[in-house]
Amino acid sequence: MNDEYVVHKFGGSCLRESGDIEKISKIIQNSDDKPVIVVSALWGVTDKLLRSLKDTQYSGKIVQDLISQHTIFAPEISSGPFADKFQRVIDGISGEVMRLSSGTRTIESENLILAAGERLSALVVAQRLRTLGIDAHPIGAEDIGLRLKGSGKAKEIDIGESKQSMDFDMLRGVPVLTGWFGKGYDGDLAILSRGGSDHSAAAFANLLDAKKLILWKDVDGIKPLNPRWGVNTQSIPYLGYGQAAELAIHGTSVIHPATVSPLIELGIPLEINNINNPSTIAPTVIGPDLNSDKLVAIGCQPGVSLITDEKPISSDIISLIRQKDVVPWHLETSNNSMKLILPNQFVSKYQHFFEGKIEHCSAIITIIGKHEPLDSNYKFVSRNDFGTRYLVNTNNLGIEISDLYHSLFSLQDCK
Repeated sequence: MNDEYVVHKFGGSCLRESGDIEKISKIIQNSDDKPVIVVSALWGVTDKLLRSLKDTQYSGKIVQDLISQHTIFAPEISSGPFADKFQRVIDGISGEVMRLSSGTRTIESENLILAAGERLSALVVAQRLRTLGIDAHPIGAEDIGLRLKGSGKAKEIDIGESKQSMDFDMLRGVPVLTGWFGKGYDGDLAILSRGGSDHSAAAFANLLDAKKLILWKDVDGIKPLNPRWGVNTQSIPYLGYGQAAELAIHGTSVIHPATVSPLIELGIPLEINNINNPSTIAPTVIGPDLNSDKLVAIGCQPGVSLITDEKPISSDIISLIRQKDVVPWHLETSNNSMKLILPNQFVSKYQHFFEGKIEHCSAIITIIGKHEPLDSNYKFVSRNDFGTRYLVNTNNLGIEISDLYHSLFSLQDCK
């Protein structure tokens, strides 16, 4: 594409209150390029839809809850140009919920219910933006041609197939696209894992050859240590694609691990910006990996199990991991050994699948960038171009991680 598109992704944390759409409106009105919007469901809606799948008593209440919540964001939705589409989505939820209540449960039905959150969000965001003077047009991801690698559930978007099927003529005015789902290999709706809307936005940036992708959040970019550990840090100004992906797996909830992959081929930069401070807080920029030995960040995933055995990993374990959509933090296997690192909770639940030795550890740590040697409490796991991984055991993980951060970064600052 020759147009200077900029893709703006607004997640659920940017859609908590009706006034949040006014913030989105100001961002779009101040854009000098051609904006394309990708939205998640409104705050809390996906959790409500998931609950309706599990709790049939709540199923009867979900429809009215959704109508009320979305009408608050866009009171004009019931009488505006998208009123018929809004009602069709609501009727679709009602029909699928009735099927669930009658005991009829299929992956197609579940996906239609879950995808309704993004559909409704796109409709009310577009409606409210129109009221505020922006020519917004809601578009379903599967309608414009987004294709996913899989049927029912998928881990990523099929960029090649999507390029063949994309209907670029649908991009009129300011498009408001749904994230999180698309059409699967079987022709039916397929959805990504939770947080996959960021991956959708990155895929759209690739398909449009966009100038950049901006993920709007309610946080100040990516920090060198997750704030959950109680250490106040400044945002990282720049991360390479590989560094960002490694940190997403091990340390930050700000981006989905699959977010950066569609951006790498075209070198599309990604900015993470705070919607509450769009002009005063410098964003974290993610782009091509640079040759830097600088210590960048520390990631930590608590509660892991190290499984080792003197034989190769079994096909049953591999099938279980794929079936439950679990991503191992480490997998190493040969004809006479295996080493596998998985969440404690998962290993405990399916312990009968695992043979050999199981060692429960406090956490797996990844250190992004070059760092000083660690003490013997840290057990080396693996190293790649972007990070070094260790296992650690401790009685107080919070203090351990805080001390590690201060020791490594103070050493770097002294150089």
